[in-house]
Amino acid sequence: MRHLIPQAAAGKMISERPPLRRPRIRWRVFWLLNAFAAVIYFQQRSLTVAAERIMPELSLSQMQIGWLQWAFVVSYAMMQFPGGVFGQRVGARRALTMLSLIAVAATVIVPLAPNLLSGTALFAVLVSSQFILGAAHAPFFPVIAGVIESWLPANRWAFANGLNVMAAQVGAALAPPLLVIFMHALGWQRALFWWALPPLALVAIWVWYGRNTPREHPSVSAIELGELDAIHIPPADSSISVRRALRILLNRDIALLTLSYVCMNYAYYLVANWSFLYLIQERHFAALEGGVLASLPPLGAALGAGFGGGLTDALCTRFGIRWGYRLAPLIALPVAGMLLLFAVYSSNPYVAVAALTLSFMAIEVTEGSYWGGTTYVAQADTMAATGVMNTGGNLGGIIGVPIVAYLSGHHSWNAAFIIGFIMALLAAAAWFAVDLSRPVSNSAADEKLGIAS
Repeated sequence: MRHLIPQAAAGKMISERPPLRRPRIRWRVFWLLNAFAAVIYFQQRSLTVAAERIMPELSLSQMQIGWLQWAFVVSYAMMQFPGGVFGQRVGARRALTMLSLIAVAATVIVPLAPNLLSGTALFAVLVSSQFILGAAHAPFFPVIAGVIESWLPANRWAFANGLNVMAAQVGAALAPPLLVIFMHALGWQRALFWWALPPLALVAIWVWYGRNTPREHPSVSAIELGELDAIHIPPADSSISVRRALRILLNRDIALLTLSYVCMNYAYYLVANWSFLYLIQERHFAALEGGVLASLPPLGAALGAGFGGGLTDALCTRFGIRWGYRLAPLIALPVAGMLLLFAVYSSNPYVAVAALTLSFMAIEVTEGSYWGGTTYVAQADTMAATGVMNTGGNLGGIIGVPIVAYLSGHHSWNAAFIIGFIMALLAAAAWFAVDLSRPVSNSAADEKLGIAS
């Protein structure tokens, strides 16, 4: 039976209730960024997973598949810094929308082109589609890093960037099993076509809900704005000048981070892009089993990125900015290199899969240090600065893709992995000289922080 409560008593009870805590809009925006990261990594892995079917049906060699990947990596590297500057100038909301639509169009070209073309013309279109896809994907992570800088406090930058990379690796992990299953059922062309379309829904949600800064979002409360204003977070600055861009390009610590990222990304691209074919060709797994097992390294990478970001923020709290950002890569990168050697010299193929997974996990533990550290140095110019760093990082792919394609095509997988071991050690060594306790000063950031120029 429902008991009646006197009106006065009921009013008193209502007035004594604590005010409801409004959700923090920044985390909703952040999870949309994670969805974008997962989508673009799914798109990037699609061609590699379908390569086994594409090569015999389209009469392409493994070296030609390598050139398709190389076309992507070249444009991806070339457009990092210009893409970061573009993101700062037009704002994250418009930038991510335009880039996503171009990426969907480039992804759809791959399954549709063989219906109209063949031979050299088809290969030229496929190369062009991968070049366009790389150019569209290039600004994503610099722009996302800039949104994280604007929307989240500094003591969450490494963790947030780590989680974003974690989401990307989840997208990469889902690509092999899902695409292999759909290719078995529908063929590779229909599988790639239908999986190219769901990102359009994400674009629609982002256009409706996403904003460049918290102050632009109608649902951000005064309490949340007060929290962010209290810690002086400068938003991404759309008025970036040539002088400030040059200051970023010439900054010693950003240059060292870029050099380290070059070396780290050779090992990254080795595991990320070639695990599936390595397991099929060298370890002789069946395609379906290889597709499932090839999803394990990116899952390990996802866990490593999320854990590494949180670890880096904790280390910064404990040891300060300089050593807080250094420690994770100084330990994790040599471990990753040794695991690459263990993977290729192990006689047990399942142990090799485990070693590849742990190696990729160790590699991605460092992402929070790279992205969060660059954000800490650049602040209002994060999009441009992370574009510089990721340009260098993808030089590792530009260098590595043809090397691995050539060596694997000549059944010299071991040599490709030995180079990965050396590159991981060089990437770690560069961190001894990196000092992220010296942010790049610029007039926009100084005004935000109340510092006289």
